[in-house]
Amino acid sequence: MKIITYGEIVEQVAKMCQEANFDLGQDVVEAFQTALKSENSEIGKDILEQLIQNADIAKSERVPMCQDTGVSVFIVEIGQECQVSGGSIYDAINEGVKKGYEEGYLRHSIVDHPITREKSKGYNTPSIIHIEMIPGDEMIIHMSAKGCGSENMSSLKMLKPSDGLQGIKKYILETVAKAGPNACPPLVVGVGIGGNFERCAYLAKKSLFRPIGHRSERPELAQLENELMEEINKLGIGPQGMGGNTTALDVKIEIEPCHIAALPVAINLNCHASRHKEVRL
Repeated sequence: MKIITYGEIVEQVAKMCQEANFDLGQDVVEAFQTALKSENSEIGKDILEQLIQNADIAKSERVPMCQDTGVSVFIVEIGQECQVSGGSIYDAINEGVKKGYEEGYLRHSIVDHPITREKSKGYNTPSIIHIEMIPGDEMIIHMSAKGCGSENMSSLKMLKPSDGLQGIKKYILETVAKAGPNACPPLVVGVGIGGNFERCAYLAKKSLFRPIGHRSERPELAQLENELMEEINKLGIGPQGMGGNTTALDVKIEIEPCHIAALPVAINLNCHASRHKEVRL
């Protein structure tokens, strides 16, 4: 049995929170650079160059790349032969977020009460934490700093099975078109299909943790991801909504079985700041 201490989780999470906000990640920067070569709008090219420069400044000066430092979202894979000592993993993650956001001078964006808007005193906590059990004795912590501008333009719909693939594609394109500039394109479009009402939303969120350019291992889904990328980039929204052929940097799809009478589809949009980190303990 492998033992991972409460304190170790706190320290690693604190570091992840800062790194996610300071270091955009090579997969995203390379996606900007690739898009810059194919972008047909001069304004779009200028915006992409500014995004690359912004990422460089954030990394070198250790400052947030965006004033919205996001909701801290975690997917934690815990091996069945792994044990946390010294306290709850939920408490450890939240303490790590509090430490990371406070020491990194990151904006605290969480309110305790969604209606009265009373501000949280927990330094951007509580986090959103999902736990998945896996074989082995390893713990893998995936973290995303998810901005709310794009989150607000996300969508979920219970389609009819008869809507089929064309209905799914139509809904995705309509959602991106409606979001327009509000989600800070170029986007990463996460799609969850199947499961049920809450599960498809989780699948859409989970897909965003995959590196940009990482295609589904299922050939039919990889093909659909490519087709949707092409169709979304024909919408003409472009970088920051100023026009062009780079509306999306990537499309990612996750699916699960579902009820015979249902076709749940969730679309979780991510802005150009696709901030995701991973640590293995």
